[in-house]
Amino acid sequence: MPRTSMLLLASFLILTTGCIKKKDQNAELLALVEAERAFAKMSVSKGMREAFLSFLSDEAVVFRPTAVNGKQWYQQRPPSPGRLSWEPIFADIAGAGDMGYTTGPWEFRKDSTDAEAVAFGHYVSVWKKQADGSWRVVIDVGNVHERPTAASTVTFPMVKTGPIKPGFNIEAERAALLAADRSFAESSSAKGFVEAFMESANEDVRFYRMNAFPVVGKSAVRATLAEWTGELIWQPAAGDVAQSGDLGYTYGVAEYHGSGKPAESSSYLRIWKKPPDGQWLVVLDITNPHSAESAGEQLEASRNLAVI
Repeated sequence: MPRTSMLLLASFLILTTGCIKKKDQNAELLALVEAERAFAKMSVSKGMREAFLSFLSDEAVVFRPTAVNGKQWYQQRPPSPGRLSWEPIFADIAGAGDMGYTTGPWEFRKDSTDAEAVAFGHYVSVWKKQADGSWRVVIDVGNVHERPTAASTVTFPMVKTGPIKPGFNIEAERAALLAADRSFAESSSAKGFVEAFMESANEDVRFYRMNAFPVVGKSAVRATLAEWTGELIWQPAAGDVAQSGDLGYTYGVAEYHGSGKPAESSSYLRIWKKPPDGQWLVVLDITNPHSAESAGEQLEASRNLAVI
């Protein structure tokens, strides 16, 4: 075969392999979204307890209000007559196709036959692919806010990252992600949370707080925090990364110290992404206050109904 023909054939194989790889990754993203939809469908048809026990991994963490084993928590509680429904409006997945996350609005009815919902919020679920190829939730958390006044925009971005890198050390990358979270905390103490957050956040970051609608984008978060005062300190308790080293999460306990006020503690979850040859950046940040007073009456009512 002439040299030119061989080069053309090699180029074609590289291009087509890349297309197949990207197609497979995006197929995995859609499979993750469908798993979330199946989870939500089961919650409506068979009840919250059965749905969570079916879709949580054995090691899944939920926040009630601190981090606890999700399966054990639901196993210890009776079925609820209420109906929890939700839908994914945003999802993303690691290049390796082994980890992803979904988020979207939820609403709760005290009885499955009620026409009107009594509580609303947004959930965040981190998923990992299991040995049998199925998707299971490993982290689940949510916030509470008022009834939405507008429909949500659905966005499932195409995967742009690559597969597992040769010589990838997941333990080292997990340690690096936890170190990034600790460095973020140190920067927050030195510069203040707002400036530290701006340095550590992705441009399209999602910012979730109790009794507030989600805020998307660094500029919108900065505007939201324009009058924020006080000091926020935290320490990550655990975290994990995808096999491709481009997606991960950390969680732990944070404390807010305001002027002349006692410290307020909360559980937090951060989802991080790292571009090729880049640094870890926060793509989603959510906290849940531990005290009913800080969380508000609506959160307490939701907890009593085993919503979040």
